[in-house]
Amino acid sequence: MVALAHSIATAVVPKGYSSHFACGAVQCRRMLNYNEVVPGKFIVLDGEPYEVLSSHVFRKQQRKPVNAVKLRNIKSGKVAERSFHMQDTFNEADIIERPVVYIYKAKNELWFHDEGKPQNRFSLPEAMMGDRVKFIREKMTVEAMEFDEEIIGIDLPIKMDLRVSEAASAVKGDTATGATKQVTLETGAIINVPLFINEGDIIRVNTETGDYVERVEKK
Repeated sequence: MVALAHSIATAVVPKGYSSHFACGAVQCRRMLNYNEVVPGKFIVLDGEPYEVLSSHVFRKQQRKPVNAVKLRNIKSGKVAERSFHMQDTFNEADIIERPVVYIYKAKNELWFHDEGKPQNRFSLPEAMMGDRVKFIREKMTVEAMEFDEEIIGIDLPIKMDLRVSEAASAVKGDTATGATKQVTLETGAIINVPLFINEGDIIRVNTETGDYVERVEKK
C-alpha cells in the first residue's frame, strides 16, 4: 500500500525561520504567502487542521490586498471565514491518506476497517464528516486522512454515482422548465432532482454541495 501525501500549511511562521521550521510534532515544508492559501490546500490554525474551501483576494479602496478565505475544520466539520494579509506567511506540512472501508453506522459513530485488514477496525464521530456523511455507502472504500499520526477526516470523491431508492412520479402536465422533485438515494440522502428521474435510476451527485449533477443510468 502506498500512502499519499497532501500539502497542509500551518500559520503563521515568524520572520527569520527557514522552511524547516517545526510545527509542533509536524515537520513543515516550504513557506506559503497569504495569496497562496487557495482551494485544495490545508492549513493549521490554533493547532487545528483546516481545508481551504474558497479564497478571494481583493483590495478595499487604497488599502493593501486581503485574502478572504472560507475554511472547514477537518475534525469538527465546522466552517469558518478568515482574512489573511500580505504580511502573513504559512509553512506546509504533510497529511497522509490511507484506504479504508466503511462498515456501518452505530449511534453517532461510523465504523471502518483498513483495506485488506478487516480485523483492524476503528470508529470516528459522525460529525467529523459533516453533511457529506449522508452520501457514504456501506462497503465503500474511502481515504482516511491522517495528520500528526491521528485520523482527522474521511475524504469522499467530489462526485459519486448513487441509485435512487425512492422517487415520486412526476405530476402529469408539469413541464415547467427547471422544475424539481425530491428523491431518496440508496444511502438515505434526500436531494432535489429533475422531474424525469425515476426510482432505480443511477444519478451523479456532488458530495460537497449535495446537488444533482446528471443521470448516469436509466432504469
